[in-house]
Amino acid sequence: MRIRIVDTFTDRPFTGNPAGVLLLDSDHAFADDEQLQRIAMELNLSETAFAHPLPPGGGADWALRWFTPTTEVDMCGHATLATAHVLHTTQAASGTVRFAARCGILTTTAHPEGTVTLDFPTAPLTPETAPAGLAAALGAAPLSVHDTGPHLGDLLVELADEATVRELTPDLAALSRLSRRGVIATAAAEDPAQGYDFVSRGFFPRVGIDEDPVTGSAHTALAPFWSVRFGRGELTGLQASARSGLVRTSLRGDRTLMTGSAVTVIDGELLTAL
Repeated sequence: MRIRIVDTFTDRPFTGNPAGVLLLDSDHAFADDEQLQRIAMELNLSETAFAHPLPPGGGADWALRWFTPTTEVDMCGHATLATAHVLHTTQAASGTVRFAARCGILTTTAHPEGTVTLDFPTAPLTPETAPAGLAAALGAAPLSVHDTGPHLGDLLVELADEATVRELTPDLAALSRLSRRGVIATAAAEDPAQGYDFVSRGFFPRVGIDEDPVTGSAHTALAPFWSVRFGRGELTGLQASARSGLVRTSLRGDRTLMTGSAVTVIDGELLTAL
């Protein structure tokens, strides 16, 4: 069984967000949850994706699941991008691929220049009062706070400026008690001429990820949030982690399109049977 590690939302190795990808034979479908979780824990990446082909003629082409080192998640953008990248670079698929996942049908489309566009459900944003302790846990005062709905389970927290987002050194243990999955901190770009409209950082200690390098799923909330403020549906976000990465977003009502590049950096073999 081959394991590939793919850097996503980047066109350069060792940047962006790495994801593990295992393509399973249709005969095997998914192994039991404990085995999948053990593999994800062994790889110790933000997410490891497991996919297997589905019979032709249905509503999706592949079944897809994602695991952090500690748990299965409902939605993951960067590991979906990684899976689509592997399918296309190995000629296992071409053009548009439909994935059946816990959050519904997700579609990916590969483009001739090598980028991939993800079609995900737009996160429903609900304004909230900042929970007690949020400012202290982040180390910055929120301008606004939004719940991001059931599939994400994050708090989207608007901060004063880009510098504040970049300089965060949060209390991760305290953050883990404030949301179902994590906290997305964001602000408008200081200088849009640099090629991005907003910045973000994502902290998900509750699911075993202290800081995620580039969180595709978070942009299903960031896109509608910033599109309203900028009055534009087409935006580019920079996730300002140490590895960093760019996500181009396009808001389509209840769907959010996210486009990025990916690079396979490791292609290895799992030496124990599923």
